[in-house]
Order: sequence, then structure tokens, then C-alpha cells
Amino acid sequence: MRETYDKLKKTIADCEDDLHKAAGGNKAAGTRVRQALQEVKNIAQQLRQEILGSRKDDKPE
Repeated sequence: MRETYDKLKKTIADCEDDLHKAAGGNKAAGTRVRQALQEVKNIAQQLRQEILGSRKDDKPE
């Protein structure tokens, strides 16, 4: 779970420069930011599943 969260943080941090470039009108940077955001969405979904899975594992039988 921690690895997935770290991956999420890294993905967000890595696209910061491109975000500033996109705000300045750089279309290619905007495309890279959109791709990074799609990856963020996928990683966040994976993290949600891991959290739900850990909750199920913690339930007594």
C-alpha cells in the first residue's frame, strides 16, 4: 500500500514542471499533464482497492 502511495506522490510531483509550461501555453506539456493525470487516476484506483482489501483482511471470521 505504501509503495502505491509513493508512486502516486511521485507521479504528481513529476508533472509539476509540465503543468507550469502548459499554463504558459505549451500544448505538448498540456498533453503530458493530461497523461500524468490519467496515470494518477489509475494509481488512485489501485490504492483504493488495496485499502479495501486490507479492510477485508482485518475482519474476524
